[in-house]
Amino acid sequence: MSRWLRDNALTVAMLGAFLIFLTLQSVFGWQVHNEELTQYGAAPLSWWAYLGTGHFAEAVFENWESEFLQMGGYVLLTAYLVQKGSAESKPEGQTDRPDDDARRATPDSPWPARVGGLPLAIYRNSLSIALLLIFAGSFLGHLLGGVVEYNQEQALESGAPPISAVQFLGTSDFWFQSMQNWQSEFLAVGVLILLSIVLRQHASPESKPVTAAHAETGA
Repeated sequence: MSRWLRDNALTVAMLGAFLIFLTLQSVFGWQVHNEELTQYGAAPLSWWAYLGTGHFAEAVFENWESEFLQMGGYVLLTAYLVQKGSAESKPEGQTDRPDDDARRATPDSPWPARVGGLPLAIYRNSLSIALLLIFAGSFLGHLLGGVVEYNQEQALESGAPPISAVQFLGTSDFWFQSMQNWQSEFLAVGVLILLSIVLRQHASPESKPVTAAHAETGA
């Protein structure tokens, strides 16, 4: 077990933090939602009931959506664009890596790399595909959770009839929620790209070596 934890420590730490913060989000969100319900004279919900509400789903998927859009976009953009001096950029002039050639595959290589053809073409882009598919699922979750929450808010505030998910997609409310997260994600990545030109973090793969010149591109 100690060997397994050592080999997977980064994933365990990140997913452990995710579960802790998601649980805390649900608790505080539950309290906020019940306060809102009480203001309108509605009965408060149990914590378990809250987990099935649009309020919780919208908050969770709205953030996942922006995170996976950022990561999928980042993986794709770094395949084609460079930033001189940044640890987050591949060297200028580099196209494909030499080891991407199927002829260099070994018996230990993933099977798509060994068989070539369509499986290899898909596998070569599988990271960005997976991230963007998760983004698409999160976008749908945000839309479906958001329309439930929007309809409940409208019913409590003015008794307005519910709208469909397609109608909610055309509201400024939905896109305001999305854009306020999307812009912050790309700002954070842009700042990391620029700061990694002149700043260092010892032992981090996201940083160039401490002795590397500022103009040197790549980690």
